[in-house]
Amino acid sequence: MAASAFDSQHLAKLFDTGELAALFTDSAEMRALLLVEGALAKVQGTLGVIPEISGAFLHRAAMEVQIDPSGLAAATAQNGVSIPAFLAALRKTLEAPEHAQYLHWGATSQDILDTALMLRLKRAFDHIQTTLKQHLTNLADLAEKHSETPMAGRTWGQHATPTSFGAVVAAWGHPLLTLAAEFETTRDTAFWVSLSGAAGTSSALGPKAGETRAALATALGLHDPAHSWHSDRTPIVKLASWATRLANALGKMAADLSEFTMTELAEVTLGGSGSSSTMPQKQNPVSAGVITALATHVTALNSSLQASAQHAQQRDGGAWITEWLTVPQLVLGTGAALGHAERMAAALTPNTEQMNATLHSGKGLIFAEALSFALANAMPRPEAQLKTKELCASVMSTGKTLAEAASELFPEIDFKDVFEAKAQLGSASEEARAFAVAVRALA
Repeated sequence: MAASAFDSQHLAKLFDTGELAALFTDSAEMRALLLVEGALAKVQGTLGVIPEISGAFLHRAAMEVQIDPSGLAAATAQNGVSIPAFLAALRKTLEAPEHAQYLHWGATSQDILDTALMLRLKRAFDHIQTTLKQHLTNLADLAEKHSETPMAGRTWGQHATPTSFGAVVAAWGHPLLTLAAEFETTRDTAFWVSLSGAAGTSSALGPKAGETRAALATALGLHDPAHSWHSDRTPIVKLASWATRLANALGKMAADLSEFTMTELAEVTLGGSGSSSTMPQKQNPVSAGVITALATHVTALNSSLQASAQHAQQRDGGAWITEWLTVPQLVLGTGAALGHAERMAAALTPNTEQMNATLHSGKGLIFAEALSFALANAMPRPEAQLKTKELCASVMSTGKTLAEAASELFPEIDFKDVFEAKAQLGSASEEARAFAVAVRALA
């Protein structure tokens, strides 16, 4: 097995990250570093911080040259960061010392690496948001179509009261809808540019430091936080937290679907279920299992990342390196889980006949709460609850249904609709439809 499942050839489709994979490669990082250095030189040239001709040359050259990441390995091992070796390789490639002397003017390694990471994270999270919206659309269609499809609601693993499959789907989707809306409102300020020099004071950047940082942010399509964030890891931990919430919301859906496909329930059929090497009858909920595993993995990574946010003093090498180990895996894990979830929601089919059979498999005990409220119209509520408990005990010992037992004991009471699942859905259908409306209103 490869060190990372995302890099494994035989696991590649199981942990498919789609377009995200290309954003977390050495070549993608080199390209992002070149974009940042080129943009920095251009804005500094425009502002007169460095000669304008040098800024233009460096910007154009950064768009054209290539840097071999393998050639940086030895120096990076010694320096603990790749930028010194990267700059040496870039200056050698440029073969223009009169311009190359202005490369990286006033910046520090962390400025360039953090900004380059933000460029890639912005693309990654935009892709995740697009997939999330499609997943929400799939869920909205399911919720609306099955808003009145009754099924057994379960608490603590046992039958509680009836609900609708549409309401169950809406419960999967509401946290996702919240996350999608959050991203829409925070996207413009979520991805920060970094340019504050060695100790965060911009001392080597000159009197136009703030203006340069703002111009660099505009050039790269990033947000200018107007301060150093070398030790303030707010943007990193916020993005990681958002991704982790997303992964766990997907994990909840996956956990439910794993149970719904159990042999004893069989209330949902998943498209593309997996087979066993030795048991021909098996239709394993593979995607659900992968999502659950990825959610656990992402949560563990986020725990390490959040703990590492305690950066000491003005810059902290060890805490910063922890981000290199966790952020790519966390984003890829979230993206892979979302891809599985989107495809699963598009293909799953509720087995409505089995859902109905399950509802009536417990001798009507799932309607006990409804019965207690019906009896409360004829007697005090505590007495009604007590009578209902006695009737439930009678059902379990005699084999009668709850409806039969109640009608025998209280022939004078009309229990119409009490034992009808669709009449006991409460707000379930309305909530399912409201969720679908909210998804379609999402910008």
